[in-house]
Amino acid sequence: MKIDIKAHVTATIIAQIEEGTPPWRKPWTGDTPGIPFPRRHNGEQYRGINVLMLCATASIHGFQSSHWMTFRQALELGGCVRKGEKATRSVYYGTYERDAENTQTGEPETRQSRFAKVNNVFNADQIEGLPEDYYIRPEPPRDLGTQSDPELDAFFAATGAEIITSDEPRAYFHPVKDIIHMPPIATFFEASRYYGVLGHETVHWVCGPKRLDTQKVKCNKR
Repeated sequence: MKIDIKAHVTATIIAQIEEGTPPWRKPWTGDTPGIPFPRRHNGEQYRGINVLMLCATASIHGFQSSHWMTFRQALELGGCVRKGEKATRSVYYGTYERDAENTQTGEPETRQSRFAKVNNVFNADQIEGLPEDYYIRPEPPRDLGTQSDPELDAFFAATGAEIITSDEPRAYFHPVKDIIHMPPIATFFEASRYYGVLGHETVHWVCGPKRLDTQKVKCNKR
């Protein structure tokens, strides 16, 4: 199937804007600080639009490793992509030489043309058996002593949303379970950031199928 690369890149950027809090502004502790700069299997850093696309994917899925590679590259390194894992598309830009005719002299000449293609890549966290330095082990959440605000707690309780708190360092609305999950407020750098994230997830909850219906209003699970 032929892929419209420009449309794919545009759709990816729009989806990440709609997701809300960007990865470089994650306001709570746990995992690694921020999203690691994406690298190829050989350690070379990605550039351009791939940085945005792979960082966004890592943020959504909680990937810790900075390394991305194709299925074949994983095999060459002794690893194996876990069954059921889905690839992420990266964009590769290159040039090739082609024979052409000089429009002024009519003589044959060689010209360079640019091309773009997509590669299906996997994060190292989706792959088993790679050398240990391809993985980053997550840091546990830290208790920063951030205190809750009783008035704001009462406000969100009055919405009727079921808010679940656990040590999992992720904030999201789960449309199937119809719950909001939040990390403990003590792991946030500031209480205002906690309630800002909770407000964002409450908007997703409001757009749930039992209320405004996600099929009609474009509110997506983070």
